[in-house]
Amino acid sequence: MIALKNVTKLYQQVVAVEDLSLTVEDGEIMGIIGHNGAGKSTALKMILGLVAPTAGEIRVLGRDMVRDGASVKRFIGYLPEESPLYETMTVTEYLMFFAALYGLPKRDAAARIDVLLDSLKLPERERFTGELSKGMKRKVTIARTLLHDPRLLILDEPNSGLDPLTSFFIINYLKHLRHQGKTILLSAHNLFHIEYICDRVAILKNGRLVVCDRMESIRESLGHREFQVIFRAYEDLAYEQQEGNYVFRTSEITKIAQMLETISEHDWALVNLSVRESALEDIYVALMTADV
Repeated sequence: MIALKNVTKLYQQVVAVEDLSLTVEDGEIMGIIGHNGAGKSTALKMILGLVAPTAGEIRVLGRDMVRDGASVKRFIGYLPEESPLYETMTVTEYLMFFAALYGLPKRDAAARIDVLLDSLKLPERERFTGELSKGMKRKVTIARTLLHDPRLLILDEPNSGLDPLTSFFIINYLKHLRHQGKTILLSAHNLFHIEYICDRVAILKNGRLVVCDRMESIRESLGHREFQVIFRAYEDLAYEQQEGNYVFRTSEITKIAQMLETISEHDWALVNLSVRESALEDIYVALMTADV
């Protein structure tokens, strides 16, 4: 679906993206994250054909975006981070206006708008867009992005600044779109949402790709796993104490097995056994603060 090969983008002498190679497979959700200035938005704009790379090759749907990008753009839906509405138009008027720009017949456009607004739970169809809440406005821009039924969605901070309920609704809506066969590439600062929704995650730092993999593989190679056993023993032991119980922690599964065997042999009471794996946020912070 998307393939970047050794892509670099310079703004005068400033390197925005450096030697980026990345693929997005058909039907997956790929998250791209990084600090402010890491090159996320520049990478998305190059994929869209809005910005030309200084070097390297970008192909979308098998087409070169520099030489033949115009033939691909009708298959792409783009949602920028900032997307003001025409606030003196009603929701329906606004969406019908963009449907006309896409060349959709009026009857087809009206039916498509009804389906989209129903799925987005946005009943305020005849209100002026300027009267809507921020969350409702974002839903309108998502509907606009989907009007022409694109195969590929490129979303820059789709839930930025929204309240938690609206934000989570939109994230789950993206999962619904993936089940409809859409391929989605998105950037976001909410790492919990990225971890929740994405098949793979790409992390950029200072314009370079640090890692790109499935979350399970990222956690296995860069994360940390800690097992915790809480037990009760009616004798003094050299373990950490917590609310009258003893606590044993380790990252080694063999030591957990040995501890459970010891508890059984001494007839101590097992209170709780748990495991905590590094969240994407933990791994991200470690990568961003490392001297690499």
